[in-house]
Amino acid sequence: MEEECSGECLCARSTEDASPTAISMAKVTIIGATGNVGMFAAHTVSEIPYVSEMLLIGRPGREDFLRGCCHDLSDSFAARGTHARLSYSTRLADAENSDIVICTAGIPRKPDQDRNELAFENAKIVAEIAGAIGRCSPDTILFMVTNPVDVMTAVALKHSGLQPRQVFGLGTHLDSMRLKSLIARYFRVHVSEVHTRIIGEHGESMVPLWSATTIGGIQIRNLPTFSGLPTQDMIDAVRTSGQTIIRDKGSTIYGPGEAIATLVRTILGDENRILTVSSYITSEIHGIGDVCIGVPARLNRNGVFPVPIWLRDDEVIGFQDSVKKIRAITTDVLERLEETRLEKSG
Repeated sequence: MEEECSGECLCARSTEDASPTAISMAKVTIIGATGNVGMFAAHTVSEIPYVSEMLLIGRPGREDFLRGCCHDLSDSFAARGTHARLSYSTRLADAENSDIVICTAGIPRKPDQDRNELAFENAKIVAEIAGAIGRCSPDTILFMVTNPVDVMTAVALKHSGLQPRQVFGLGTHLDSMRLKSLIARYFRVHVSEVHTRIIGEHGESMVPLWSATTIGGIQIRNLPTFSGLPTQDMIDAVRTSGQTIIRDKGSTIYGPGEAIATLVRTILGDENRILTVSSYITSEIHGIGDVCIGVPARLNRNGVFPVPIWLRDDEVIGFQDSVKKIRAITTDVLERLEETRLEKSG
């Protein structure tokens, strides 16, 4: 049963300086809130001015830990001088009427473990969660963070019964930001001057879009110094970034936490920004589709909408390879989930 923190809980920045008509307050639920990413995401998301209510959900038996998280978070919110309702629960049904549900639940990746090795075990967890969310909060937007995120987004879409626009994953958003940072450092410019994207799998087969990369509005290939850019080294660094952090400190927390908050803010603020997330596509990119994978998409209060784009020939080939890989893993996982369901019901 849901329990509230004792005393006033503070978890949203003051909206005094915002137009009342521009703000539509929201309930955000974080499932897997006792994990490292879930806990930090609760902190970053709580800073979004549109969040008036936050629910932290963890596994049964973790009530004391959840209570402690609420207490600790409410202290940090009090230091900001802000207010909103903060509560915790071990019941998925308490996520009802959520505007956004963020799913970080699952088995964490180990050092030197490929994200896709987690696929079936985490799919069983995600399928149960997605089904419950689809029943109790059918108008929500379900935001997947659990790895392998492209496959988990597909599992969540199928088992929630929600519309494709309502289900998306973190995808290659953080990968794109990592590449953006490396490019800015190389050219010695402010990171805001760099615009770039990585599409495809959040993993080994990711595809950098150099054709869509600009610095100060100038196509990167039109800069003479581009010829010396260590593109392969940069992509290798992005591919192994998460694994390196896990090896060195046990888990990735701050990068994903901030990336999660950016996407939630974009949706709740109805910003219509185009960001690269894992979303279900049909034929938006060169007729390639029927898969959940990282693509540019427009995000607003109504959900996530993939943007049709044209790529260079080499980028199309890379994207096709990435789609083929993710589609195969997704098909295998969904079939195994169905077999497991039939075995239990038989």
